[in-house]
Amino acid sequence: MVDSRFHRSGPARTLDDLARLTGAEARAGTRGDRFTGVATVADAGATEIVFVEDRRYLDALAESAAGACFLQAELAERAPAGMALLVTRGPQRAFAIAAAALHPAEAAVPGIAAGAWVDPAAVVDPSCEIAAGAHVGPGAVLAAGTILGANAVVGRNCMIGEGTRVGAGASISHARIGARVVIHPGVRIGQDGFGVVPGRDGHVKVPQLGRVVIGDDVEIGANTTIDRGALGDTVIGPGCFIDNLVQIGHNVRLGRGCIIAGQVGISGSTIVGDHVMMGGQAGLTGHLHIGDGARIAAKAGVMRDVAPGMAVSGAPAVPIAEHLRQAVVLRRLTKGKGA
Repeated sequence: MVDSRFHRSGPARTLDDLARLTGAEARAGTRGDRFTGVATVADAGATEIVFVEDRRYLDALAESAAGACFLQAELAERAPAGMALLVTRGPQRAFAIAAAALHPAEAAVPGIAAGAWVDPAAVVDPSCEIAAGAHVGPGAVLAAGTILGANAVVGRNCMIGEGTRVGAGASISHARIGARVVIHPGVRIGQDGFGVVPGRDGHVKVPQLGRVVIGDDVEIGANTTIDRGALGDTVIGPGCFIDNLVQIGHNVRLGRGCIIAGQVGISGSTIVGDHVMMGGQAGLTGHLHIGDGARIAAKAGVMRDVAPGMAVSGAPAVPIAEHLRQAVVLRRLTKGKGA
């Protein structure tokens, strides 16, 4: 059950409302027709909705008291009598859409808290919410509905798009941020990239003179760092989802809709296409090209370009089928059976 002390509840939705919202096929039940929230299959009550996409949860579904369930057509007969059904090919996706409607994010509460600092030369829309300890530098622009958490810092001349949320303790400099971006606590955007020319007579720092440009509808996880470009820009395309503790180096460019899991590191000047997925702790060297739709497995060490649509794993990363063959050979060798 969703704890109302921490998560807002929106208006109740009927089964037909949820079907229209998600594109699912509605099949009415007898447990009611107004739904107020979401829950797990085991904990849900008659006014809550659930989803089942994995057959391992079918036994729990049979015992569930939920009012409605998103599920695939072939699983519908496993639902208990009286439960309303929302039949769809993508139950989890539909459930996520419904959950966002039933439990919408908190809207900005306009105002500047005591203890916040907004430079007189900043431009802040009156609808913004700025928490205690937040700092907005000169020339910064905060569009309508922006929320700055406690002790968040927006540096001079940065631009923050409409409806963007900046978490507690995050810092932004040398950046232009799009609309409806979610920046979780502790994120660092726009700091110096790692530009060093080594030499026996002393290392020379390369000035980092670019920016970070982030598109609309991006989410950036807690304590992720995105370095500004050395000369050009570091770019995060619209619709990207970046997990916690990710490091994105200077002049990296992510295309649209990329999904980057926790502890991934992307070295400078690597170009990533649209809809690329990277598993946790993958590492990419610099100046690579990763094609559209590529998939990089967890812990992969990517040292060469990856073609569009290719899936790679291992360190150094190779096509997944090749990596699996390597693993089989290694296993046989360690058992004394040869290749």
